[in-house]
Amino acid sequence: MRDFICSNCGQRLAFENSLCLSCKRPLGYSLEHMSLLVIAPSEEASHAGFVDADSYELCANLHLAECNWLVEKAPVRKLCASCELTRTRPPDADTKALEAFAAAERAKRRLIVELAELKLPIIDRDEDPEYGLAFDLLSSEEQKVFTGHANGVITLDLAEGDDVHREQLRISMDEPYRTLLGHFRHEIGHYYFYRLVGPSQEYSQRFRELFGDPDADYQAALDRHYQQGPPADWENDYVSSYATMHPAEDWAETFAHYLHIRDTLDTAAAFGFAPAAATFERKMLGPSGFDQIIDMWLPLAWSLNMINRSMGKDDLYPFVLPPAVLEKMRFLHTVIEEVTAH
Repeated sequence: MRDFICSNCGQRLAFENSLCLSCKRPLGYSLEHMSLLVIAPSEEASHAGFVDADSYELCANLHLAECNWLVEKAPVRKLCASCELTRTRPPDADTKALEAFAAAERAKRRLIVELAELKLPIIDRDEDPEYGLAFDLLSSEEQKVFTGHANGVITLDLAEGDDVHREQLRISMDEPYRTLLGHFRHEIGHYYFYRLVGPSQEYSQRFRELFGDPDADYQAALDRHYQQGPPADWENDYVSSYATMHPAEDWAETFAHYLHIRDTLDTAAAFGFAPAAATFERKMLGPSGFDQIIDMWLPLAWSLNMINRSMGKDDLYPFVLPPAVLEKMRFLHTVIEEVTAH
């Protein structure tokens, strides 16, 4: 995710800003323009980077989810394109869960922007009631909540927004990385398997060659993974130990890492830390496209890890990408490139 510039005064802005801290102008994010726009009176709205306050306002979840996305004005205040995808949230009386809900929605908005940048289809439950995308963001304080994906619905345990809880799980499960955004990127991978790979005989066959049988007994695989752990030398073929559990999880983990890489490269390019070719606008076309991405990513990841170590922190990207993982990721890149080209 890049930063933005205030169209009124030139102040640098973050994706989450709803107010310019320099000129105090109200701001709103436009998914259509992929930019933060100044919300201004009608007489100023013709300026580039401005939007008419008589026609647009901020999402109805401005306070509840700290959402700064623009919506068209209506008799009843509307939800934005990201917030509309949330099917279930904590009740208003659960103030603790609502704090975690706001954190989860912030991460989800970043996910939605990256999917839009990659031109991936976002088909909701109104368009596809059986398999459309939706989010259930639930608190596990008083009920069991299992983060996961089922038929287009992504469920997230809002306890993942608590740093202590999430870190305890990360350590107990021997994971090098665990974040809200990481969860969303992983679960959306499951959604896109059914949306992009499953319907295609060609893609399905290649998937089986690289990842294995997606229809293998999931519960048996889950039990085996937690009883026996990952196989020896798993690092040679998988991006994470969790990816060894089942072909579907291998795909989702690989998908999440592809999103990690593309978004971080885009941000780094915007700040001059990576070549301009790393941005989303510069299409990586043809057989060499994926190689270009990895050739830019590896030195960047190494340098970011060294910067983190200089600050006394763990590696920012604590993963290795062996040849087998790169082949899986190359397939994923090809699927996205071909599907979004039409």
